[in-house]
Amino acid sequence: MTERTSWAWTNWSGLETARPRRIVDPVDTTEVVAEVERARADGTTLKMVGTGHSFSAIAAPEHTMLRPVRRGIIEVDRAAMTVTAHAGTPLLELNAELERLGLSLHNMGDIDRQTLAGAVSTGTHGSGGHAAGLAAQLAGLELVTGTGEVLRASATHHPDVFDAARVGLGALGVLTTLTFRVEPLFVLEAHEEPMAWDTALGDFDRISAESHHVDMYWFPHTDRVLLKRNDRLDVDLDEAEPLPRWRATLDDDLLSNRFFGAVCVLGNAVPRAVPLINRVSSRALGARTYSDVPHRVFTTERRVVFREMEYAVPRAAGLSALREARAALEASGLRVGFPVEVRTAPADDIALSTASGRDSLYLAFHVHRDADHHAYFALMEQVMRAHDGRPHWGKVHTRTAADLAPAYPRFEEFLAVRDRLDPDRVFANPYLRRVLGD
Repeated sequence: MTERTSWAWTNWSGLETARPRRIVDPVDTTEVVAEVERARADGTTLKMVGTGHSFSAIAAPEHTMLRPVRRGIIEVDRAAMTVTAHAGTPLLELNAELERLGLSLHNMGDIDRQTLAGAVSTGTHGSGGHAAGLAAQLAGLELVTGTGEVLRASATHHPDVFDAARVGLGALGVLTTLTFRVEPLFVLEAHEEPMAWDTALGDFDRISAESHHVDMYWFPHTDRVLLKRNDRLDVDLDEAEPLPRWRATLDDDLLSNRFFGAVCVLGNAVPRAVPLINRVSSRALGARTYSDVPHRVFTTERRVVFREMEYAVPRAAGLSALREARAALEASGLRVGFPVEVRTAPADDIALSTASGRDSLYLAFHVHRDADHHAYFALMEQVMRAHDGRPHWGKVHTRTAADLAPAYPRFEEFLAVRDRLDPDRVFANPYLRRVLGD
């Protein structure tokens, strides 16, 4: 075990910082238990951090900060089609190992830099499919509770803990291993095309019903939308047709990162130019079709640092919420350079999942890291709350326990599990006190 006494923690977006009193790199579960027991005895707090990709302060440590050391897959059960991995494994490393094994997750978001523990604990999700969230693809987990107990949970073993800890917000324990349901590696085809606003929204329900996974991006201050459909192909892996190297470099490196980063800087400096910039940007991306193994289609490299708020609203109200968000933005006089991202998710059975008990549509709002997000996010949050929205736990929002409890029918159930697993609030921090109470 390695210990340090001075180090500043900052999340990826630079929005949240902390200076823990102790920094510890435990090499195994026994050392995690020892740190939890020490914090409990001393009356202090402890947080295991990942890569800091949450935009909220959900992982910010107060006293002791643990950092994951062990990575990689521990066990593969091909009969059960499950894979168990260390919880500190980054998602991109898991995807690479699964590909070598001829396996894949069913679904994932478009960023793969998070640790597995961080991704599932905050409710990270993709779009569509029979399970959008990573947590909904879990078959089991192991965590160290606030009393130092090493507890294993699944649908049949401590099911109440399993229902809560899959999206546990880091409030129930330190996740040490996670077991995912997987499937044989398959080929996913992406079809991306620009559309007019009215066409895209008019056809969105039909397209979502016909395709396995659908993402939509609206460019504010324009009538332009980019629609991406991901569909499984019944072909062999060697029949996949990835983007040519030159096209991937042009689209994903030069346009989506270098050019986009430059125009964000320009928009920050000259806000009145943002509508024109968005019109140019929305027309710079043409239609394209390609296919590859899933993680290379689902995920994209994001080198432009941004800040994000995302809300899940009931699926039936989703497009109405999007239209109202557009109307509110246009009436506000604000200038926003980042596209608004639209995704869907089927209902799941996880207590604090944003899709818990209801089919959902997600609306994600972004700004460049150097832009002031407060007025824009506050305006969009007002619209989302009017549609019974639930904020993504790992992204910016202003909600508190008092107004989150009515949004989650199983909120009190989660709190009861928390009281049992962490009675002394070893894992608390200011964010968790705000969203869960003391």
